[in-house]
Amino acid sequence: MSVAFTREEDLEATAADLPDRPVSPHANLVTPEGLNQIEAELASARAAYAAAQAHGSIEVDRTAMARATRDLRYWSARRANAQPQQIAPPDGTVRFGGSVTIEREDGRTQTWRIVGEDEADPANGSVSHVSPLSRALMGKRVGDEAVVAGQSVEIVAVDQA
Repeated sequence: MSVAFTREEDLEATAADLPDRPVSPHANLVTPEGLNQIEAELASARAAYAAAQAHGSIEVDRTAMARATRDLRYWSARRANAQPQQIAPPDGTVRFGGSVTIEREDGRTQTWRIVGEDEADPANGSVSHVSPLSRALMGKRVGDEAVVAGQSVEIVAVDQA
């Protein structure tokens, strides 16, 4: 439906009723880099809020204000409950903040770094500590096997960051 056929009050309600970003119920473990990322996102949300507030009388900026407010709430909550983790000295086990290389049944190898939820980026080789992959591998050592996505994998390398 065209915006021409809506009332201004309807547009305001849509912007104001923007749903919150869900906050994970899991412990918010973060690496030092992850904490820096959260603080950068929080600063960006504050800047977006200030920019939207400066132009609050224009309809497009009401939506921007709603988005900025939502992001500000999310990143404030994530910063408030962040639990920075010191990367432990290597002991040969798969742990938070470290990397693990697995070999799949078909011979493919993959390396993953286990990080906090907000810093996870599977396309770039990092997965959340609460992901099924991480949970299957945590505490394992080189030579151990685990079941990941219904397949058996072998741990071929463990590195601490």
